Amino acid sequence: MNYLIAVVSDRIQAEEAYTALEKANIPLKQVSILGRGYKTADEFGFIDPNKEGRKNSIRMAYWLIPFGFFGGYTFDAITGLDTFAWAGAPFNHIIGGFLGAIGGAMGSFFVGGSATLMEGSSDALPYRNRLKAGKYLVIVQGNDLIKNQATNILQSLNPENIQGYVEN
Repeated sequence: MNYLIAVVSDRIQAEEAYTALEKANIPLKQVSILGRGYKTADEFGFIDPNKEGRKNSIRMAYWLIPFGFFGGYTFDAITGLDTFAWAGAPFNHIIGGFLGAIGGAMGSFFVGGSATLMEGSSDALPYRNRLKAGKYLVIVQGNDLIKNQATNILQSLNPENIQGYVEN
């Protein structure tokens, strides 16, 4: 599916673009307006990188915390370090396991959360920021023919930004 996203500064321009697309016989079910009084970014399906980061962190924590505990326990047992002499031999290994689990939790938080911000959000975050700033998005979904026709119509209306995407 191809997407064409045009950013306009106010509601009047968004409605003008919608009307121009309607007059050009572009199917209205393939045209969306995002902004105050219309669809939100969540309703349209823009990924929220913060929510995705939290989900990835929790998903990674299921594996990294137990693995960190096992790794910390094993490391302490193999090396024979007496880091906490007051705890004795078995509890020294358990404390090493807890420290490893803390390392696993930190890894899931930093790696799981930041990976989504780097790769998962693509251009969704800048578009979300524009919506928060009071701008409107006119989005046309369709094949290359519809996208090219909509591009010509929207460019004549001088939007702030216009960009096309191809979804794999």
